Amino acid sequence: MQKYLDDFIQHLKYERNASAHTLRNYDSDLQQFYDYLAPADKDGQRREVNMRDIDHLTIREYMAALYDKKKKKSSIHRKVASLRTFFRYLCREGVLEVNPAKLVSSPRVERTLPNHLTIEQMIKFIETPDTDTVLGKRDRAILELLYASGLRVSELVNLNLPDVDFDNQSLRVKGKGRKERVVPFGEHAKQALQAYLAVRHELLLEADLEKRDPAAVFMNYQGTRITTRSVGRMVDKYVKHCADIHHISPHSLRHSCATHLLDNGADLRVIQELLGHARLTTTQQYTHVSMDKLMQVYDQAHPKA
Repeated sequence: MQKYLDDFIQHLKYERNASAHTLRNYDSDLQQFYDYLAPADKDGQRREVNMRDIDHLTIREYMAALYDKKKKKSSIHRKVASLRTFFRYLCREGVLEVNPAKLVSSPRVERTLPNHLTIEQMIKFIETPDTDTVLGKRDRAILELLYASGLRVSELVNLNLPDVDFDNQSLRVKGKGRKERVVPFGEHAKQALQAYLAVRHELLLEADLEKRDPAAVFMNYQGTRITTRSVGRMVDKYVKHCADIHHISPHSLRHSCATHLLDNGADLRVIQELLGHARLTTTQQYTHVSMDKLMQVYDQAHPKA
């Protein structure tokens, strides 16, 4: 079975252009299923698994085991989706005739509204970094860009200097599936980014010659390309400085960007293009947020509410 798993991951990487994050998730989900079917003995050896012996009952029993371990419905939903995609690949390759996961229903997952800040909270949060320091200038530029362009954190950390076009105030971004798109940024983001790039070389000097990535836009304090985890820690740090802001992640800035655009009359298709959503249904989640705001304003303002 391991050979099929390895081949599938290679297929995702080279033929589907899946991101490193997606590859890790698929690999983790499928390895857990393999561990369930054939646990390793004390010598690390597994019994051989015949792929044709796996049917929909096997997968349902695996789901039951996950429920017994108190796994979240969202986690089980993703694992079943991973299995469905894996077995569909095996059918296409002629290894299987029928996809056993096709007959298995995924657990129903409640859709939660994306967490976002008000415009006032967002302005306050973005202005939190101390821009008298190099890292403060970097952090301000990161927050400005995440909000101005609605970038995913993975897209932001992978930005290279040639991707930034100051003349047109735009970024060339590689999104999911390595799909490229161009997104704009505003004047405030432009000023913050220029202020950071003017001192960026000070961070680059801290890096070992072997670890330097001179093309990277955003560096950590060691002078190497910043990671998504580092951006998450940075956001957590500034949340602590804002008493009225809680439970905010880097992705919340992306949600806030979309919500504020929609609240101010932007077309849903434009927001879909900006965020790089493959399906409009993904973008439509923001209409629920705006509807909540609409009802709140109605209740406060209408004399007959």
